[in-house]
Amino acid sequence: MAEVTQQPEGMQWYVLKVQSNRERTIRDAIVKRVKLEGLEEFFGEVIIPTEKVVETKGGKKKIREQKLYPGYLMIQLVLNDDTWYLIRDTAGVGDFTGAAGKPIPMQETEIARMLGLELSKDVEPTKVKIDFQSGEVIKIKEGTFESFQGTIEAVDESSGKITVLIEIFGRPTPVELDYWQVERP
Repeated sequence: MAEVTQQPEGMQWYVLKVQSNRERTIRDAIVKRVKLEGLEEFFGEVIIPTEKVVETKGGKKKIREQKLYPGYLMIQLVLNDDTWYLIRDTAGVGDFTGAAGKPIPMQETEIARMLGLELSKDVEPTKVKIDFQSGEVIKIKEGTFESFQGTIEAVDESSGKITVLIEIFGRPTPVELDYWQVERP
């Protein structure tokens, strides 16, 4: 029966709506059910797209994974009656994304972007989570300008740098600092 309804284009990527904060357990349940049902030939990867983010708490750097799309899984499969039923019957799965109840495969550009993010997991994180915003008044807690107060002019999350305007000899002067060198007064 599965061979009759198999799509000629083979495996495609689909987006599944799932319960938030249960993505990992739902992914594991899908993988387990695929093996139990013996449908491995119709399934590829099941991915939770994440990115690594650097946070600083108490002066210490901490790297954590952050979900890019909470409540969604990306799954590669050949869509037929058996695979559709297996996915829909898994606890925690809402539905495929698509129009009028018909699953729509992801576009090539979306797949490339998602897989590009997924493949770069082992590379050093590119974003630093900075809890400061432009215009905010801060105090410098470390470095040459320690105990100076200033106003944040720019925040660069990719490099983890903050540009702060401090007053030196009565003139506002921009100073580039690491985000962990400043604090709220």
